[in-house]
Amino acid sequence: QVSLEESGGGSVQAGGSLRLSCVASGIDFGKYCMGWFRQASGKWREPVAGLSGAVGTTWYADSVKGRFTISADKSKNTLYLQMNSLQDEDTAMYHCVFVPSSGDLCLRDVAGFYFRPSKSWGQGTQVTVSS
Repeated sequence: QVSLEESGGGSVQAGGSLRLSCVASGIDFGKYCMGWFRQASGKWREPVAGLSGAVGTTWYADSVKGRFTISADKSKNTLYLQMNSLQDEDTAMYHCVFVPSSGDLCLRDVAGFYFRPSKSWGQGTQVTVSS
């Protein structure tokens, strides 16, 4: 049984930082690809970052490159998203997602994580950025 619990969201001024956490139970990180999605009000879900648990390779959406960093601590069963230089357009509900996968080919289609029947999807944590 897989369970995911996100935390770390909140309200922050533009230019500030937040670190999101996703504690994953029932998952062997080395056998999964994982990532963060976000959904702003009135907009479709979009992938933000991805990470291969087996290889450690990462992927980022162009809109967050250089500002966000995805990482994992396998000893704590936790996935992180460090968000720096936050902008108004980063305001959204952020969800962590895990999909069973070996290697890092999964990162060729991070957006496709959402459509995989085998995905595990967290409830989300709200990030609000104000200028």
